[in-house]
Amino acid sequence: MNSSPLTMTSTANGAAAAAADERHLSADLAMDAVTLRVGDLELMSSYYENALALTSLEEKARVNGEVHRVLGRGGIPFVRLVATPGLPPVDPRQAGLFHTAFLFEDQAALAGTVLRAAQDPRSRFVGSSDHLVSEAFYFTDPEGNGIELYWDRPRDQWTWSNGQVAMDSLYLDPNAYLSEHLADDVAASPGLRPGIVGHVHLQVGDVDAARAFYVDALGFETTVGSHPGALFAAAGGYHHHVAMNTWNSRGAGPRATSLGLADVAITVPGRDDLDALTGRLKAAGLSFADDGRAVKVLDPWATPVAISLPGTDTEELLAR
Repeated sequence: MNSSPLTMTSTANGAAAAAADERHLSADLAMDAVTLRVGDLELMSSYYENALALTSLEEKARVNGEVHRVLGRGGIPFVRLVATPGLPPVDPRQAGLFHTAFLFEDQAALAGTVLRAAQDPRSRFVGSSDHLVSEAFYFTDPEGNGIELYWDRPRDQWTWSNGQVAMDSLYLDPNAYLSEHLADDVAASPGLRPGIVGHVHLQVGDVDAARAFYVDALGFETTVGSHPGALFAAAGGYHHHVAMNTWNSRGAGPRATSLGLADVAITVPGRDDLDALTGRLKAAGLSFADDGRAVKVLDPWATPVAISLPGTDTEELLAR
């Protein structure tokens, strides 16, 4: 599923897609819905529907008995919930998801969603920050998965130096923010305002190993490489599509199947982008699956990453 409309994309610059870059992922990529394994499908569906004003877009029952439910806004997938009761809970010390970051087109849309999330008693508010490139609010869902809700400042307000973007974590008063930016119509119906998956932030065991996989092999470009215990990377001059940190998970190895993150999904414009990707994966000595429309590869912590063409259903490939 393509998660990024042309009218709102974290990478779009209006230019037509160029020939595939042999070293880097396409500037026109989009982050797709993140898949979470959940213990209580109805609880988690209810939470995302209420707290983030999402609606159910699709539901499938697989032959193994799993139920997959996709939730989003305006037809744009945000999250895929996979009912897998009985698995171990999310372990904050292991590799996996730090947070899924949902990007909104303006401050009013962000404020309306933040208010909804804060009002849901099942949410745990964990902070807010001005990151210079963006304004962000952080929550944890009922099963321990991190959520970021954010708005980007215009790109001409970002500061770059030697290929690195200036980012920080400055105090952002949530009450003052809502007072300034909340609009009555958006507060009443925040789900009418669009959004996308802007980036995915992962917990990993080692930053150098993360760089070798996500930058050297997948083809993201480092945008912040000097932050202690963390790495930020993107395509097309965005501040970051992926981030990896060891703040809670330093030294973690490949993770066993548990609740929480099931896979990370990325959409690229054309088959030539996948061909360039498979060339990089071969050069790195990584095993991968390629069904013609999507490529699946495991990161060093056994998290599947699927890179696909627009409109591709990657579920069967990921299940292999």
